[in-house]
Amino acid sequence: MTVLSNRAFRLRKRPAGLAEEAPLDLVEEEVAPLADGQALVRTLVLSVDPASRVFMSDIRSDLPPVEIGEVMRGLGVGRVVRSRRDDLPVGAHVLGWTGWQDYRIADDATLESPFTVLPDPLPAPPEDLLGVLGLTGVTAWIAVEIADPKPGDTLVVSAAAGAVGSIAGQLAKERGARVVGVAGGAEKCRYVVEELGFDACVDRRDPDWRERFDEATPDGVDADVENAGGEILDHVLTRINTGARLALCGMIADYSADPGQRHGLRNLVEMLEQRATARGFLVTDHADRFEEITAELAARLADGRVRHSRVVVDGLEHAPAALERIFRGDGRGKVVVRVAPDGA
Repeated sequence: MTVLSNRAFRLRKRPAGLAEEAPLDLVEEEVAPLADGQALVRTLVLSVDPASRVFMSDIRSDLPPVEIGEVMRGLGVGRVVRSRRDDLPVGAHVLGWTGWQDYRIADDATLESPFTVLPDPLPAPPEDLLGVLGLTGVTAWIAVEIADPKPGDTLVVSAAAGAVGSIAGQLAKERGARVVGVAGGAEKCRYVVEELGFDACVDRRDPDWRERFDEATPDGVDADVENAGGEILDHVLTRINTGARLALCGMIADYSADPGQRHGLRNLVEMLEQRATARGFLVTDHADRFEEITAELAARLADGRVRHSRVVVDGLEHAPAALERIFRGDGRGKVVVRVAPDGA
């Protein structure tokens, strides 16, 4: 049997500073022969997420950090190309922790979680199964449930043009909320208002963004879907109303900061005075609801109630740059890397 070569990004050291300094080495190695109970998965599309910086660092999480010298962790859609297990037949499309590499040996003794066999034919493009119809969409859904906006409430979404924020805002609008986004740049603000239907958007790159935010929330803030953290969350706290509900999805402002240089919260007293609640969550906590929620999202996608954007980067070698663009705030929507064509 032909010996295959695997390109893989391995972690050189713990990162410090900005995302573009992510210490990953691209190496090329032979794929080991399969043993009984193993299958070989060819990565087709790789999800690129802010959480990648958490995996590289020693931030406490539900998953242990990637060890130095190990392949970078990442979720992907792949296709089984060789197999010595009945549940993963050759040709099957699968979803799971492929890692930042061309090939992953599927062995349940070493995987964080087993690969999931996807329907044949695929119900949607692989890019969407990692985005609006994947963990990204489920995260937005759960966040809006936690924030629980009522008709007429003002709900704020930070990183509003991003993968999670853009969907969360639309779901909140469906509930009758007035939705105010915070995004980086005038074009992103135009996108979330004119194309996604948000009521207002504040450009965080505007030197007077705090004043603009106050103007956009004249009646205060009843609910918040928080993806940014840092100084944005700190200012949101100054506007919360009594009984406000905050869903903590992500803290991208802190993911690429040195531990001693994280922003922290100066206005936390507002949580007490306004009797507000904040709940952090990880989408993996809700695995039992994935099928239910993705079906709801698919229906909304089909009838136009939910719109989405994605950035597709071609080539595994460009995965670090794809992660960098997220932290720079470039582009909008979900970022994925197309590692190989489906027939490869």
